[in-house]
Amino acid sequence: MAKKRPVVVLGLLGPTLDSGTGPARWERWRPTVAACQHPDLLVSRFELLHQPEYTALARVVRADLASVSPETKVTLTPCPMSDPWDLEPVYAALHDFARAYPFDPEREDYLVHITTGTHVAQIVLFLLAESRHLPARLLQTSPPTRAQRDPERPTLGSWRIIDLDLSRYDRLASRFAAEARERTGVLKAGIDTRNPAFNALIDRIERVAVASRAPMLLTGPTGAGKSQLAGRIYALKKSRRQVAGDFVEVNCATLRGDGAMSTLFGHAKGAFTGAAAEREGLLRKADGGVLFLDEIAELGPDEQAMLLRAVEEKSFRPMGSDREVRSEFQLIAGTHRDLVARVADGTFREDLLARIELWTFALPGLRDRPEDVEPNLDFELAQCERSLGVRVAFSREARARFVAFATSPEALWTGNFRDFSAAVTRMATLCPGGRIDAATVDEEVKRLRARWRPAADRTSPEPSSDDAVLRAALGADGVAALDRYDRAQLAEVVRVCRASPTLSAAGRELFAVSRRGKGSVNDADRLRKYLARFDLSWESARAGN
Repeated sequence: MAKKRPVVVLGLLGPTLDSGTGPARWERWRPTVAACQHPDLLVSRFELLHQPEYTALARVVRADLASVSPETKVTLTPCPMSDPWDLEPVYAALHDFARAYPFDPEREDYLVHITTGTHVAQIVLFLLAESRHLPARLLQTSPPTRAQRDPERPTLGSWRIIDLDLSRYDRLASRFAAEARERTGVLKAGIDTRNPAFNALIDRIERVAVASRAPMLLTGPTGAGKSQLAGRIYALKKSRRQVAGDFVEVNCATLRGDGAMSTLFGHAKGAFTGAAAEREGLLRKADGGVLFLDEIAELGPDEQAMLLRAVEEKSFRPMGSDREVRSEFQLIAGTHRDLVARVADGTFREDLLARIELWTFALPGLRDRPEDVEPNLDFELAQCERSLGVRVAFSREARARFVAFATSPEALWTGNFRDFSAAVTRMATLCPGGRIDAATVDEEVKRLRARWRPAADRTSPEPSSDDAVLRAALGADGVAALDRYDRAQLAEVVRVCRASPTLSAAGRELFAVSRRGKGSVNDADRLRKYLARFDLSWESARAGN
């Protein structure tokens, strides 16, 4: 039979209900004292919170508790509240206590005594327990009724523990809208993002992260922020006391051969040449925490098979070992690859994909979030200030010029937020006197344009003529059949198609301005229909590329 965990009660001193210093106090029901007198409720420790002005009474209650329950350790904790009937200071004081207290739910059971304190304090304690800031159940004590009176303990009363059923408290749960915003703020690093689709995505990730320990898969282009988001998911779960272990991160693209198996799963001493000592491995290091495998598509077949078993059974066998080890970790995987295509070509296990794709979240690139350029610009400036140790700001003209470029179709942001962060860092480092001026912006814009210009354009000072571009796609007869107006427009469309990696990317480039006013967009379909007017497909438009 499992050993019963010690019970810890957290409660507020009741200046009225717990009062009394003379012998007559023993003739009254005092809830804090009575809570430790019940033979069927053994309290190992009582954390008694009190306002500083009631310290003397708190000491009397502590002494009385020692006399009725010598085995209960009583800790007095001052908890200042400027007005115990005002929600804001009461919530602030109790919230600060909850965040600072060293809870250990694996080893102790916690009860929150909600009988004492003002009604405001009782409500706040309820809300903090409901939100799991206090990982506890509620303890409610009551004075004895006439039928309950015990001649030996006339002031004992009764007690009960309340398990919160959240579905019964919808009205109170609505008060946590601000708390929900704070949680999503953690996932967005405090950036006030404006893109509706991205904000909806983060809301969904937050709900899943708090409610589930199932694997999560983050997809999206390189530099979209998968690693940063994985770390923030861990921070959110850690703040909610849902994980106790570490955040362990590895880029699978850096793992090769025996080193990959050893890095992930560990090895026994002598497992291979050079294995002079036992190695723990990252999966064991992540026990009780979160393991983030970035670029999971780069794992070899043996590593994929071992990982699948570790995810499903929470156990695996290190290299060269004849015994299995266990590790309870939550897996977050990241990739910019198309894993379905990898399954089709036989380089990724279908059963592993099925196991990790229950919660799949596709992160958009920076070009898909033009509304978020300015909030991220402010974030990057703050990061630069911390790293450089000086205040950095744009002049009004320089900021407008950079934002206009950053949100324009010519800003490709091929490295997404990595490109963006690097650009801001360069400007902040090179600007005179911590002020980024228009000349600094122009220099950076010039550099980015050169960086993104296709290699073929760098060697050709003049772009191809419209006719030359169209002949590769339509042939000479097709070009001759076009009106002059259509010829100029179609040539530009074909140029963009030839410079873009996908149909969707070309559509975003061509319709970057008009798409902003639409609630939903399908750039790929719009471009496909335009090409079809001239009997062109995506492949034929790229002919000669």
